[in-house]
Amino acid sequence: MRGRRGECEALERLLAGAKAGESQVLVLRGEAGVGKSALIDYLVTQAAGCQVLRAAGVESEMELAFAGLHQLCMPIMGHLDGLPGPQRDALAIAFGLSAGNVPDRFLVGLAVLSLLAEAAEQQPLVCVVDDAQWLDQVSAQTLAFVARRLLAERVALVFAVRASAQGPADDQFRGLRELCVRGLRDDDARALLDSVVPGRLDERVRDRIVAETRGNPLALLELPRGLTAADLAGGFGRPDARPLASQIEQHFLRRIEALPDATQRLLLVAAAEPVGDISLLRRVAERLGLSPDAGAAAEAAGLIEFGTRTRFRHPLVRSAAYRAADQAERQNVHRALAEATDPESDPDRRAWHRAHAAAAPDEAVAGELERSADRAQARGGIAAAAAFLRRATELTPDPGTRGARALAAAQATFEAGAPDTARELLAAAELGPLDELQRARLARLRAQIVFARRRGGEALPLLLDAAKALKRVDPGQAREAYLEAIGSAVFGGRLNAPGVMAQVARAAAAAPPGPLPPRLADVLLDGLATRFAEGHVAGAPLLRPALQAFRRDACEHGDDVMRWLWLTWLVAGDMWDDETWHELTTHAVRTARQSGALNFLPLALTYRAAAHVHAGEFDVAAGLVEESDAITEATRNSPLAYASLLLLAWRGENPDAPEVIRANVGDATSWGEGRAIGLGHYLNALLHNGLGEYATALDSARRACEYEDPGVYGFALFELVEAAARDEAGQAGEAGQAGEAGQAGEAALRRLTERAEAGGTSWALGVLARSRALLSEGRAADLLYREAIEHLQRSRVAVHLARTHLVYGEWLRRENRRAEAREQLRTAYELLNRFGAKAFAERARRELLATGETVRKRTLEVRESLTAQEAQIARLAADGKTNSQIGAELFISPRTVEWHLRKVFTKLDVDSRNKLRGALTGS
Repeated sequence: MRGRRGECEALERLLAGAKAGESQVLVLRGEAGVGKSALIDYLVTQAAGCQVLRAAGVESEMELAFAGLHQLCMPIMGHLDGLPGPQRDALAIAFGLSAGNVPDRFLVGLAVLSLLAEAAEQQPLVCVVDDAQWLDQVSAQTLAFVARRLLAERVALVFAVRASAQGPADDQFRGLRELCVRGLRDDDARALLDSVVPGRLDERVRDRIVAETRGNPLALLELPRGLTAADLAGGFGRPDARPLASQIEQHFLRRIEALPDATQRLLLVAAAEPVGDISLLRRVAERLGLSPDAGAAAEAAGLIEFGTRTRFRHPLVRSAAYRAADQAERQNVHRALAEATDPESDPDRRAWHRAHAAAAPDEAVAGELERSADRAQARGGIAAAAAFLRRATELTPDPGTRGARALAAAQATFEAGAPDTARELLAAAELGPLDELQRARLARLRAQIVFARRRGGEALPLLLDAAKALKRVDPGQAREAYLEAIGSAVFGGRLNAPGVMAQVARAAAAAPPGPLPPRLADVLLDGLATRFAEGHVAGAPLLRPALQAFRRDACEHGDDVMRWLWLTWLVAGDMWDDETWHELTTHAVRTARQSGALNFLPLALTYRAAAHVHAGEFDVAAGLVEESDAITEATRNSPLAYASLLLLAWRGENPDAPEVIRANVGDATSWGEGRAIGLGHYLNALLHNGLGEYATALDSARRACEYEDPGVYGFALFELVEAAARDEAGQAGEAGQAGEAGQAGEAALRRLTERAEAGGTSWALGVLARSRALLSEGRAADLLYREAIEHLQRSRVAVHLARTHLVYGEWLRRENRRAEAREQLRTAYELLNRFGAKAFAERARRELLATGETVRKRTLEVRESLTAQEAQIARLAADGKTNSQIGAELFISPRTVEWHLRKVFTKLDVDSRNKLRGALTGS
């Protein structure tokens, strides 16, 4: 550990923090041979009183799902029974211990988090993963997820990652706390070099070696072994321009080639068998006719240890041992490994060895790989399934079967999050004699890949072509493709060519009938096709029962609800159907939590948060937004900004809000999502109406209404009416005459009337009555305001009710009905202030002052001192949920829940859960 005092102190601090109950995560990043493994060994030697779990990534293991995770967790699997049922089952299925439905990979991550937390209750855990860049993809994703959710457990998790190797797992660890491990300083490097070179070392040679190795400890230790005495004395050896890792590996390669043939062959077996199973190694050695002492020379050379497990001195020794053999030798060794591997207990590794042993296409091996892919997919190892299918494709002799397998491999690869590789497999599949159905499925998959990368209109023609092809061979898939095409057109928005939306709708309307009884997707397609072909009013009678079907069948058809939530959410917003919003998002969040579907949960949380914003529950919404952001960060998925921007606009207190909205719109439109343009204009209209900046709000609302974006257009219409009414009133007060703003308001009201009456919900009728009142006078206006309040009181959209009290109060004050105005304005101010709609509340306060009423400044509510996650945990605890139940719901460990609750108790000045509810409500 010469020259590593700083790194050692960092590891000692990490260990102390973990022992104290503060979870620690660290990525040691550096080039090959720089000393990462030595630092890990140092950490392990210092971990007295801790249980140490070790794993190492191996390049040849990267395609085997959960291989790295299995290594790490097996010593603590005795704690499996202590996990909540869904987590226990998910981990058991992932590790092949039991059969069941495919587990969400992030539910497996939560299970690993809980498993570590359970084990750490007995004894602090130190988990180290060497060569983490070579972990299989699902293990890397899972451990990165765990690393981002650790907080208050007695766990230290350390990854060593080679800086120069770009394995598919590497990016998973970006953003975690890092310690860059660099070469030794010159004085330490010279001292280390002197310690391994016998005799006199020429100073110029020493300086050259130190400079060329850049202080890399392994290079300093190993490279001088290949230099002669003359080289060391006079510096006559040639400088090597290869990358340093290659130099070190070449040095190991030369040392291996100097060993007896039998020893080299045994090293090859050990390199090809990454688990380190000594009993398997012995069985293979016997099959190959290698004597029991064949490894002695390699041990004597310090290249490998044969103990209870085989362990190479360094990963570069393993790679050098594998590369030292020619292709035929490797195939023979993999064949022997396959023959020695139990097909019952480890069929997938046996299949993988057989695949490496195959010198030519082999249907038997390809079929075995296909079966391994099925098993991997059943365990949630979609990346492994894709790898098995890709290799099966390569080994398939029959062109027709090869094309079908390439298509299946492309589908699995796309689902595993590798769209570029999936496209390559699609190209390979096209070379085969596919039947009509397979070609149609291929076309749809290609379109889905484009839509996943760019959600705008670029995928639209591809989806339409796929739908047309599927019409002839699979009407059910054709209808789904048309629904996806409508979704693509919706997201493309105003970036689509003129008339495209109606063309897509007419094509969808001509789709063949779906199965009977109709699926939820079929009902939705019929409604959307009519709505976009013939208009909102014509589509509403079909969309209302479609939404009711989704609500009614949510429990029975939960997968369909989750799959199409992104569309049904927009439709419900377009229909002002707050009940569907509430029921679908409640079901989606609950189902996603119970099933552990963390890929879907952020979307469900985002939509649920938006529903809470409209209900005036801003603190609840903020908690869900924070949770969604935390999960997307932990899962490395793209963030979802809609709910946070909606909350930003309704609060109206951030002076940078317009710029934040503009930046998010720019990001979305950069990948073709034109709908974001309309959404941005609507949010700006909402923001500026709250601030009382009506001319700006009017301009934004007009821009939002230039295109009928579902879930945006209707909201923008009533913002336009309010802005026009207020701007017109201001202009009339100054100039004494009506003008353009009033005309814009009247036009918007006509369009709003058609849509709201077609929707028919209390929300729709309430905002319609309010909008009519804003453009009316005298008794008619008075009655319309009261009608609006009556409708909105029957809805869930409390913010719109509060705004109706506000505009009614403003109208009453202008009518000189001050006492009645004060009543409405007080109600508005109380509600809006409690919600956190600061800009609208300030509008109400100014109006109250204008009536002559003194408005007392509100004290900050006690719950606002809590963070969003603390408030969420406090509410769940107040509802009587245990730490384990809260942890399972929020995807954190029970110990982390307890850590947050201690802070909650301190902030709220309570000493028990029984007092939480009163503290939160102020009662």
